[in-house]
Amino acid sequence: MLKLSRKTLFAIEAVLDIAYHAGAEPVQSREITRRQGIPRRYLEQALQNLVRSGVLVGVRGPRGGYRLARERRRITVGEIIRVVRNSDNEDDPLQEEMGSPLGRKVVRPLWMELQGELLSRLDEVTMDDLCNRADSAGIVSEGRDRLYFSI
Repeated sequence: MLKLSRKTLFAIEAVLDIAYHAGAEPVQSREITRRQGIPRRYLEQALQNLVRSGVLVGVRGPRGGYRLARERRRITVGEIIRVVRNSDNEDDPLQEEMGSPLGRKVVRPLWMELQGELLSRLDEVTMDDLCNRADSAGIVSEGRDRLYFSI
């Protein structure tokens, strides 16, 4: 878990892209692929898992796409990581019963403790925080150009 998997990275980037580039219309997956370079096969799977978990909302139709299910300040990086981890079918070596006594009783508990601390810290980092970092880094939001207000 302390290793950032490609699936996890793609999921975080996809949600951040939606949060940062959202305008009046939903963000389409092809736009995320264009901006982030995420292969469509990984992206669609990640987006569907995020919809099922309540992080995103899928909008159907010709102008369909994806929106955040909640305000971006209420979606954390830790939550996204858990969605990917729960949808991943790989065996977790930390849960195996086999291994040496030192591995089972010392190393694995330490690793699980560190993972818990890391996830706790990532639960404090919101999509809003990452959007602010993107703005500070000078990344232009394509969604701001498409926002319009009328009274």
